[in-house]
Formats: sequence, C-alpha cells, structure tokens
Amino acid sequence: MNFGKWYKSKFPKEMPTVLRQGPYRFYFYSHEPNEPPHIHIDRNELSAKFWLNPVELAKNLGFSAKELKKIQDIVENHQTRLSEAWNEYFTNQG
Repeated sequence: MNFGKWYKSKFPKEMPTVLRQGPYRFYFYSHEPNEPPHIHIDRNELSAKFWLNPVELAKNLGFSAKELKKIQDIVENHQTRLSEAWNEYFTNQG
C-alpha cells in the first residue's frame, strides 16, 4: 500500500479530492498549506505530485513517462480549477 492510500484510510477528511478523471484521483493533503500550490495524483498503487504554477512534476512514484505526460496534460487542462480549489481550501483554513 502506498503512503497516499494508507493516509487516506487513516485520515480521509484530510485529503480533499478535487477531481476524478478516468482512473486518476486528484487531491491534496490538508496539512500542506506552507508548500506552493500542488496536486497529488493516484492510480492504484502509483502516485505523483505536480506543482500548479507552473505545472511541473515534483515527484513520481511508479508512473511511466508516457502516463506522466497524460497526467500532466490533465493537470494543465484543469490548472485554473485545481489552483482555485487549493486557494479556497487553504484560505478557509485560517
């Protein structure tokens, strides 16, 4: 079990899902407000993290280069929505 799945099973409200597309779940950890805006993506046991401004891969745990490109395209296509969700969530946490 990857860390994201384990954490989700222990703290489901601390990992708000922002988008689901195909087999991918896009979310962020509620305890990361001090990092630049970013999104985590999981599929099965695979996980990645992308910065949102600019869209750039921050971490990859198992995705192929081809699949990362597909995920990056999704993040770029939804960049505004993902950034707005990040800002709204962390603005309301204070």
